Amino acid sequence: MTGDHQTLALVLFGVFVAITLGITTYVSRNRHGSAEEFYAGGRLFSPMENGFAIAGDYMSAASFLGISGLIALYGYDGLLYSVGFLVAWLVVLFLVAELVRNCGRFTLADVVAARMRERPVRIAAGTSSVTVSVLYLVAQMVGAGSLVALLLGETSAAARTWAVIGVGALMVIYVSLGGMRATTWIQIVKAVLLMGGAIALTVLVLMRFHGDFDQLLRTAADRSGQGSDFLAPGLKYGGDWTARLDFISLGLALVLGTAGLPHILSRFYTVPTARAARRSVVWSIGLIGSFYLMTIVLGFGAAAIVGSDAVRGSNAAGNTAVPLLALDLGGGADSTGGTVLFAVVAAVAFATILAVVAGITLASSASVAHDLYASLRRGSKQRSEVAVARVAAAGIGVVAIGLGLLARDLNVAFLVGLAFAVAASANLPVLLYSLFWREFTTRGAVWSVYGGLLPALVLVVLSPVVSGSPDSLFPGVDFQYFPLDNPGLVSIPLGFLAGWLGTVTSADRADEAKHAETEVRSLTGAGAV
Repeated sequence: MTGDHQTLALVLFGVFVAITLGITTYVSRNRHGSAEEFYAGGRLFSPMENGFAIAGDYMSAASFLGISGLIALYGYDGLLYSVGFLVAWLVVLFLVAELVRNCGRFTLADVVAARMRERPVRIAAGTSSVTVSVLYLVAQMVGAGSLVALLLGETSAAARTWAVIGVGALMVIYVSLGGMRATTWIQIVKAVLLMGGAIALTVLVLMRFHGDFDQLLRTAADRSGQGSDFLAPGLKYGGDWTARLDFISLGLALVLGTAGLPHILSRFYTVPTARAARRSVVWSIGLIGSFYLMTIVLGFGAAAIVGSDAVRGSNAAGNTAVPLLALDLGGGADSTGGTVLFAVVAAVAFATILAVVAGITLASSASVAHDLYASLRRGSKQRSEVAVARVAAAGIGVVAIGLGLLARDLNVAFLVGLAFAVAASANLPVLLYSLFWREFTTRGAVWSVYGGLLPALVLVVLSPVVSGSPDSLFPGVDFQYFPLDNPGLVSIPLGFLAGWLGTVTSADRADEAKHAETEVRSLTGAGAV
């Protein structure tokens, strides 16, 4: 990478970081330190603002870097990620958004605890939320390491280490100083930048092929080295029954996991009413849908213009496909246009990572303080709870940095697939049972969370991702006993089964009055905070 690339991209990085730190500083001077302000931004955002923020929270490094890279390497099978991420929002729109806004205050545990014994439910839901958030954070850290290493021309472990540490430090600053209001505005700015960058690249790719998408696909197939197989199912997930089951597992995790992601659920509390929450989701679906359609063009464009071998040569997991595509579209490595476009794309991707990690860190620190700390220290004051949340943000940042360095060679889209699988296994069953099953009990809620969370984590540890293959986290050892990369096919049904089993074997009966109150509040908003 030339010095021009490095200088320009670092300047753009610096501009974005300066702007976002300015937002954080301004917001921190105008806050009054309440839990509602820190966790929910005072519930003052409009549906459009929140829709942009949700899109900014959801369109992560996995989307911009990982999915495009998978499409560039595997064609049709990589495209399936885009479809899964988008379809998931129908579950959120029709089953979750309004009901969660009416039933809770700040976290997933608020919804479940409304009709259960609070302490065991909050501890279980808080533990699950932190686990999902840390897995999701790891993906963003890996993306940050890949991006900055490419930008600086440094592939050494030291370069990636400092990139990951820098992102972790910034996210702690954003969350601990600015809370939800600063995080939201950072996500809005990032969503606008990301949509602008994706639109520009998509237009340039289509112009290269004179608007002929068929020619783009044929060229991508030719340059992929796979021929027509590149455009057909099976290159990554169709080789044998294990690969096909892995695909089904991944699809289930992506479609069902979004509704259980803590940082997405927490966004519904930043608007004043349930109707506003639903309209926020409509805004976000429009933005996210447009974006994922563009990732398809960018992925096939990278295969056609850069070539699959060149993408794989730069980064084995494909995480650098879009920056390399931008470099080529601008005129090549030695051109001014290539330098500018590469730098802009790298800066937008870096902004994406910063905004997403801020949202996830805020949601996980809220779970630690509002659910775990408040449960263990009954009667804790809101101000002490907020102080704990700020400390928790730093601790979660340290854990995410460490795991991000460990997993730095894995594809970021795949890592997010694991986070979605855990969210769908542990969070979604307890959320749906709490909202829709009259007989659901406290034991059922606790069993549902742990019955999905523990199998998902154990199966990941025993999967090919961790050991037993050259691409594993620990390639030198082999304790692989579960054949699938993604545990969702097994762990999601186990989460639902554990919730049912815990309920039917419970000596306690469900509180009919509390269920009736929750049902009325969820459907009408009467009594909602």
